[in-house]
Amino acid sequence: MRDNPKMNVSGFYKGKRVLLTGHTGFKGMWLSLLLLRAGAEVTGYALDAPTTGGSEALRRLGVLKEINDLRGDVRDYAALSRAFTEARPEIVLHLAAQPIVRESYRRPVDTFAANVMGTVHLLECVRMSDTVHSVLVVTTDKVYENKEWVWGYRENEPLMGYDPYSASKSCAELAVYSYRQSFFADGGVRLSTARAGNVIGGGDFAPDRIIPDCIRAATCGQVIDIRNPHSTRPYQHVLEPLSVYMMLAARQAADASLVDAWNVGPDDADCVTTGALADLFCQAWGDGVRWQTHADDGPHEAHFLKLDCSKIKTELGWKPRWHIRDAVDQTVAWAKAWESGADMRAVTEEQIDTFFA
Repeated sequence: MRDNPKMNVSGFYKGKRVLLTGHTGFKGMWLSLLLLRAGAEVTGYALDAPTTGGSEALRRLGVLKEINDLRGDVRDYAALSRAFTEARPEIVLHLAAQPIVRESYRRPVDTFAANVMGTVHLLECVRMSDTVHSVLVVTTDKVYENKEWVWGYRENEPLMGYDPYSASKSCAELAVYSYRQSFFADGGVRLSTARAGNVIGGGDFAPDRIIPDCIRAATCGQVIDIRNPHSTRPYQHVLEPLSVYMMLAARQAADASLVDAWNVGPDDADCVTTGALADLFCQAWGDGVRWQTHADDGPHEAHFLKLDCSKIKTELGWKPRWHIRDAVDQTVAWAKAWESGADMRAVTEEQIDTFFA
């Protein structure tokens, strides 16, 4: 096993120029705050927040006022190239994407354009840059050919996403591999991918996601509709993968042997069914909230999905900090604070402090 320095690599980021794509999204908002707390000079490049709630969360947290907030589309190579020229980044974290499986069935062309060509555009900007040293491209746990078996998928399993979202992320992985082998093999630019599980946490207002759906129903006093209560997913709090993204980008900058694809998911005990997740949510929320099965004959979605995270645990000494109950409890606490009009910057920072304690 390699030496395992503390997971907190914030010292690395002090004064570093970081370009973060997708900073207006759910994960991007949290990551922007983590980078600011680490002392980074952050440039964000993204479209406007995809939801009204997301826009309001960005306002209430105040992160956009503290970074170089650029609006643009990763599908627009010229605009993205200008952002690189302006930011002159040393570190690039690529989160921008069309991230919703069901939306990918409605808009497959847009999904492939954003997730595949958007990634290619970013990689080309990195290739043309004379400042970038470390890049992390975020894909998904859904990149694998899902055989609906009980074992977690390892990084060397075949990439073959079923739906347009999953397939587009599989393609993004291939693009990263090609650029790494073709242009960055000398180690001047360290380029890795992270394949994270399903993330939950405060500030996610997206449609067709289980916890945001639960929160919307609970705040309205409605019964929660669950589409696929028996499907199993690697649910984890948003801070789990984000802390790993920062760690990977920092660690590979110092050690080129760490350049690779990395799974980031919960322990097996925390890979639960959607019904079990809804039970935890109802217990945490209280007020007699309950859920019911509501099959809607929607498009295909995987029934069973787990990640094998042996590599990152063995090679980097990483392990999850919060169990699934902790993740749900923290998410509910954030949502209730939001509804009460609390200082959400303070609430979010307190959760970050608790996570890293």
